[in-house]
Amino acid sequence: MGDKLNVGLIGYGFAGSTFHAPVLTCVPNLHLKKVVERRSEKSKAKYPWVEIVKDAQDLFQDASIDIVVVATPSTDHVELTKEALLAGKHVVVEKPFTATSAEADELIALAKERNKVLSVFHNRRWDGDYMTVAKIVNSHLLGKLAECNLHWDRYNPEVSTARWREWDAPGTGILYDLGVHFFDQALSMFGIPQTLTADVGILREGGVATDYFDIKLRYADGLRVSVKSSKLNREPGPRYVLHGTLGSFVKYGIDPQEDALKEGKTPRTPQWGKEPQTLWGTLNTAINGLNVTGQIQTITGSYTAYYQNIADGVTGRAELAVKPEEARNAVRLIELALESSRLGKTLDVIL
Repeated sequence: MGDKLNVGLIGYGFAGSTFHAPVLTCVPNLHLKKVVERRSEKSKAKYPWVEIVKDAQDLFQDASIDIVVVATPSTDHVELTKEALLAGKHVVVEKPFTATSAEADELIALAKERNKVLSVFHNRRWDGDYMTVAKIVNSHLLGKLAECNLHWDRYNPEVSTARWREWDAPGTGILYDLGVHFFDQALSMFGIPQTLTADVGILREGGVATDYFDIKLRYADGLRVSVKSSKLNREPGPRYVLHGTLGSFVKYGIDPQEDALKEGKTPRTPQWGKEPQTLWGTLNTAINGLNVTGQIQTITGSYTAYYQNIADGVTGRAELAVKPEEARNAVRLIELALESSRLGKTLDVIL
């Protein structure tokens, strides 16, 4: 293994072209060497040095490839991740990790058997808004936290079966697409909840994949966490709302990195990840007996931090930030949410 780690990317659709390629190529010790594109050669225009191959087996059989990134539809995650691990590669998997916790357990066991790094692209831990919320929580600026609401509002009233996320297939729908991020954030901030109550459904006419969820997590200390999303919210509400014994924090807007990536910018762009002051959250609390009200500057987000950690994890320089067991637990919460909604009852959380 040389100074640079060679990366093979499977899939150059939305996730591969928008998130993975432009982010990992900004990490100095990662080199994007091969891209699997079955029907096109789009990556060549942006990354002229890459070799385009038509089959993932070309990556698995290439001894020079150190890390394989699986950026395909979630329906293919298990098979491709398994093959990559068996070929002796370290693996990064686009979220959701798998459709079931049993599948995740199988892949985790295989990675341990092969002594390979396995991680899931939970990039939203490096959203500036989430990092700001986590800092407020860890600093106890709101006192004993009583309530935390995480909302992801979107407006997309038309169903399009051309998008795989809207298929009736394992690992599709808004709960696997967006809910898994919020579950990962809740688990990272607060740990494992005691109970879960969920309402998961389809709001749009002609839909076959879930496009709505409203899920309540209850913790042993009384904390209540709500995660909610809908594709019929034309007027978005606040993204994060936290209430505690000393005060509250309210944050509108969403981290700017995704939109910047969609515009073709990269993490090398000046002011990357920096949010405008108009979107900073509002803190209203009491500190040392004094009332404090005002905006809190949003921490600058950095998706490259995820891939830098992957590079450091593979070379033994750092502990893995997103462990596969953590991604597996988020998938398990999805399973429980679907069961809770189907049964119409609150469930104990047993991971």
